[in-house]
Amino acid sequence: MRKKIVAGNWKMNTLPAEGVELTKGVVAGRGEVCKCVDFIVCPPFTHLSTVAEALKGSDIALGAQNCAAEEKGAYTGEVAASMIAALGCKYVILGHSERRQYYGETSATLNKKMVQAYANNLTPIYCVGENLEEREAGKHFDVVKAQIEEVVYNLTAEQFKNLVIAYEPVWAIGTGKTATAEQAQEIHAYIRKVLASKFGAAADECAILYGGSCKPSNAAEIFAKEDVDGGLIGGAALKAEDFLAIGKGFEK
Repeated sequence: MRKKIVAGNWKMNTLPAEGVELTKGVVAGRGEVCKCVDFIVCPPFTHLSTVAEALKGSDIALGAQNCAAEEKGAYTGEVAASMIAALGCKYVILGHSERRQYYGETSATLNKKMVQAYANNLTPIYCVGENLEEREAGKHFDVVKAQIEEVVYNLTAEQFKNLVIAYEPVWAIGTGKTATAEQAQEIHAYIRKVLASKFGAAADECAILYGGSCKPSNAAEIFAKEDVDGGLIGGAALKAEDFLAIGKGFEK
């Protein structure tokens, strides 16, 4: 039975005090959502310790939005995987399309970050997905396959068991456009097939999240699809009520 996961990526939003209030709202309403759903919140680095405190006593996990490719040293402005783990993080988002697009992250960089994540007992939420130009050119399968082969294929079978994949149709992030539930299922099923060609039956246990403008109004339809195991939520994660409502999408 695959995990059902709703992860909130706050991106560069909220001040620390606002993040604590948001977290308290999620914790307060958690009991209204099936325990079968795993919630994760991923605030900015500056909020991790205070959000960790606000999560105490709940079953909501803490994640970071990124980590450094190096273990430690003279890397001004970077944050090591060991540092976020020490603050209570259980997850780390790696390879988000915004990191690839704006900060030039390559598969070589992401392989190093994967090493750091696993060395510090963090579960990577590894993001894959195509942009609008690639989608319109019919290259979306090739793009996603390469992103998996160049990074995920380097994991051991044991590491693969502790991995979450997030599919992001980059053309649907922050644009209000959403892949149809059918489009989401098609690419999620393909991702599982690519994973299976390397890891066999273990691919059936890997949670694959949908990461494109998922909101309370469309969550149930998307989550009903066989190969969609939850969502990596952006804008809707900034309102506790909406974030929790997306989790309820599994119950409909």
